[in-house]
Amino acid sequence: MQRDTLESAPDAAADWPDQIYGLLKQHGIRQVALVPDAGHARLIRRCLADNDMQVVTLTTEEEGIAMLFGAWLGGEKGVLLMQSSGVGNCINMLSVPIAHRTPCPMIVTMRGEFGEFNPFQVPMGNATGAVLEAMGTLVKRADTPEDVAPTVDATLRLAFNTFRPTATLIGQRVIGAKTFGK
Repeated sequence: MQRDTLESAPDAAADWPDQIYGLLKQHGIRQVALVPDAGHARLIRRCLADNDMQVVTLTTEEEGIAMLFGAWLGGEKGVLLMQSSGVGNCINMLSVPIAHRTPCPMIVTMRGEFGEFNPFQVPMGNATGAVLEAMGTLVKRADTPEDVAPTVDATLRLAFNTFRPTATLIGQRVIGAKTFGK
Protein backbone atom coordinates (compact mmCIF):
# COMPACT_ATOMS: atom_id res chain seq x y z
CA MET A 1 0.00 0.00 0.00
CA GLN A 2 1.32 3.43 -0.93
CA ARG A 3 0.67 6.63 0.96
CA ASP A 4 1.51 10.30 0.67
CA THR A 5 4.73 11.20 2.45
CA LEU A 6 6.66 14.40 2.82
CA GLU A 7 10.27 14.48 1.69
CA SER A 8 12.48 16.03 4.31
CA ALA A 9 12.93 19.76 4.05
CA PRO A 10 16.48 21.10 4.32
CA ASP A 11 17.97 21.00 7.84
CA ALA A 12 18.01 24.81 8.00
CA ALA A 13 14.22 24.74 7.77
CA ALA A 14 13.74 22.24 10.57
CA ASP A 15 12.71 24.69 13.29
CA TRP A 16 10.10 26.84 11.52
CA PRO A 17 7.17 24.80 12.96
CA ASP A 18 8.55 25.39 16.47
CA GLN A 19 8.85 29.10 15.72
CA ILE A 20 5.21 29.19 14.59
CA TYR A 21 4.18 27.38 17.78
CA GLY A 22 6.04 30.01 19.83
CA LEU A 23 4.21 32.76 17.96
CA LEU A 24 0.84 31.11 18.58
CA LYS A 25 1.64 31.11 22.30
CA GLN A 26 2.93 34.70 22.19
CA HIS A 27 -0.26 35.88 20.47
CA GLY A 28 -2.54 34.06 22.91
CA ILE A 29 -3.92 31.55 20.42
CA ARG A 30 -6.00 29.03 22.38
CA GLN A 31 -7.99 27.33 19.61
CA VAL A 32 -6.47 25.56 16.62
CA ALA A 33 -8.67 24.31 13.79
CA LEU A 34 -7.12 21.96 11.24
CA VAL A 35 -7.47 19.30 8.65
CA PRO A 36 -4.47 16.96 9.14
CA ASP A 37 -1.59 17.86 6.83
CA ALA A 38 1.96 16.47 6.59
CA GLY A 39 3.32 20.00 6.08
CA HIS A 40 1.93 21.06 9.46
CA ALA A 41 2.62 17.73 11.24
CA ARG A 42 5.26 19.00 13.66
CA LEU A 43 3.27 22.13 14.52
CA ILE A 44 0.14 20.02 15.01
CA ARG A 45 1.98 17.70 17.42
CA ARG A 46 3.19 20.73 19.43
CA CYS A 47 -0.35 22.13 19.64
CA LEU A 48 -1.84 18.76 20.62
CA ALA A 49 0.70 18.43 23.44
CA ASP A 50 -0.24 21.86 24.84
CA ASN A 51 -2.99 21.62 27.47
CA ASP A 52 -3.73 25.33 27.04
CA MET A 53 -4.73 24.85 23.39
CA GLN A 54 -7.93 23.30 22.13
CA VAL A 55 -7.15 21.49 18.87
CA VAL A 56 -10.12 20.54 16.71
CA THR A 57 -9.73 18.23 13.73
CA LEU A 58 -12.19 19.34 11.08
CA THR A 59 -14.10 17.36 8.49
CA THR A 60 -13.52 20.12 5.96
CA GLU A 61 -11.65 23.41 6.09
CA GLU A 62 -14.63 25.80 5.95
CA GLU A 63 -15.69 24.50 9.36
CA GLY A 64 -12.54 26.21 10.63
CA ILE A 65 -13.82 29.62 9.53
CA ALA A 66 -16.97 29.06 11.61
CA MET A 67 -14.91 27.78 14.54
CA LEU A 68 -12.67 30.86 14.55
CA PHE A 69 -15.75 33.09 14.37
CA GLY A 70 -17.21 31.30 17.41
CA ALA A 71 -13.89 31.43 19.27
CA TRP A 72 -13.70 35.20 18.73
CA LEU A 73 -17.29 35.70 19.88
CA GLY A 74 -16.42 33.65 22.97
CA GLY A 75 -13.41 35.82 23.75
CA GLU A 76 -10.64 33.56 22.47
CA LYS A 77 -8.19 33.71 19.60
CA GLY A 78 -7.83 30.90 17.11
CA VAL A 79 -5.94 29.93 13.98
CA LEU A 80 -6.79 27.71 11.02
CA LEU A 81 -4.07 25.35 9.72
CA MET A 82 -4.62 23.90 6.27
CA GLN A 83 -3.12 22.93 2.95
CA SER A 84 -3.64 25.08 -0.16
CA SER A 85 -6.05 22.51 -1.62
CA GLY A 86 -8.39 23.26 1.31
CA VAL A 87 -8.57 26.98 0.52
CA GLY A 88 -11.09 26.29 -2.23
CA ASN A 89 -13.43 24.81 0.39
CA CYS A 90 -13.36 28.05 2.40
CA ILE A 91 -14.25 30.63 -0.23
CA ASN A 92 -17.95 31.10 0.52
CA MET A 93 -17.39 30.97 4.31
CA LEU A 94 -14.85 33.81 4.10
CA SER A 95 -17.82 36.15 3.72
CA VAL A 96 -18.50 35.64 7.46
CA PRO A 97 -15.30 37.24 8.86
CA ILE A 98 -15.46 39.94 6.17
CA ALA A 99 -19.07 40.88 6.96
CA HIS A 100 -18.60 40.70 10.72
CA ARG A 101 -15.08 42.20 10.95
CA THR A 102 -13.70 39.11 12.68
CA PRO A 103 -10.03 38.08 12.84
CA CYS A 104 -9.46 34.86 10.91
CA PRO A 105 -5.75 34.01 10.65
CA MET A 106 -4.87 31.07 8.40
CA ILE A 107 -1.53 29.34 7.97
CA VAL A 108 -1.50 27.53 4.65
CA THR A 109 1.07 25.01 3.46
CA MET A 110 1.31 25.16 -0.31
CA ARG A 111 0.92 22.30 -2.76
CA GLY A 112 0.97 22.32 -6.54
CA GLU A 113 4.25 24.19 -6.73
CA PHE A 114 7.93 23.26 -6.64
CA GLY A 115 8.41 19.53 -7.25
CA GLU A 116 4.71 18.61 -7.02
CA PHE A 117 3.93 15.03 -8.08
CA ASN A 118 0.13 15.30 -8.00
CA PRO A 119 -1.38 17.16 -10.99
CA PHE A 120 -4.64 17.66 -9.08
CA GLN A 121 -2.84 19.93 -6.59
CA VAL A 122 -1.53 22.33 -9.26
CA PRO A 123 -4.69 24.35 -10.13
CA MET A 124 -5.55 25.36 -6.54
CA GLY A 125 -1.86 25.74 -5.68
CA ASN A 126 -1.52 28.31 -8.46
CA ALA A 127 -4.75 30.10 -7.54
CA THR A 128 -4.56 30.12 -3.72
CA GLY A 129 -3.21 33.63 -3.19
CA ALA A 130 -5.41 35.26 -5.83
CA VAL A 131 -8.55 33.49 -4.62
CA LEU A 132 -7.96 34.49 -1.00
CA GLU A 133 -7.25 38.10 -2.00
CA ALA A 134 -10.39 38.20 -4.15
CA MET A 135 -12.37 37.30 -1.01
CA GLY A 136 -10.82 40.16 0.98
CA THR A 137 -8.11 38.19 2.78
CA LEU A 138 -4.77 39.89 3.46
CA VAL A 139 -2.20 37.43 2.09
CA LYS A 140 1.52 37.23 2.87
CA ARG A 141 3.92 34.59 1.59
CA ALA A 142 7.00 32.87 3.02
CA ASP A 143 9.25 31.12 0.52
CA THR A 144 12.31 30.62 2.71
CA PRO A 145 12.56 29.10 6.19
CA GLU A 146 13.86 32.43 7.50
CA ASP A 147 10.72 34.20 6.27
CA VAL A 148 8.21 31.88 7.96
CA ALA A 149 8.24 33.23 11.54
CA PRO A 150 8.22 36.95 10.65
CA THR A 151 5.51 36.38 8.05
CA VAL A 152 3.31 34.39 10.44
CA ASP A 153 3.86 37.07 13.10
CA ALA A 154 2.77 39.76 10.63
CA THR A 155 -0.27 37.70 9.62
CA LEU A 156 -1.38 37.21 13.23
CA ARG A 157 -0.88 40.91 14.01
CA LEU A 158 -2.82 41.95 10.90
CA ALA A 159 -5.71 39.62 11.76
CA PHE A 160 -6.12 40.82 15.33
CA ASN A 161 -5.35 44.49 14.64
CA THR A 162 -7.56 44.88 11.55
CA PHE A 163 -10.31 42.33 12.39
CA ARG A 164 -9.98 40.65 8.99
CA PRO A 165 -9.10 37.29 7.52
CA THR A 166 -5.37 36.96 6.88
CA ALA A 167 -3.21 34.17 5.51
CA THR A 168 0.42 33.17 5.45
CA LEU A 169 1.21 30.94 2.50
CA ILE A 170 4.22 28.72 3.25
CA GLY A 171 5.80 27.82 -0.08
CA GLN A 172 6.43 24.23 -1.08
CA ARG A 173 10.19 24.79 -1.12
CA VAL A 174 9.98 25.38 2.65
CA ILE A 175 7.88 22.32 3.51
CA GLY A 176 9.44 19.98 0.96
CA ALA A 177 7.86 18.23 -1.99
CA LYS A 178 5.44 15.39 -1.35
CA THR A 179 5.98 12.03 -3.02
CA PHE A 180 4.30 8.66 -3.04
CA GLY A 181 6.03 6.55 -0.41
CA LYS A 182 5.75 3.01 0.84
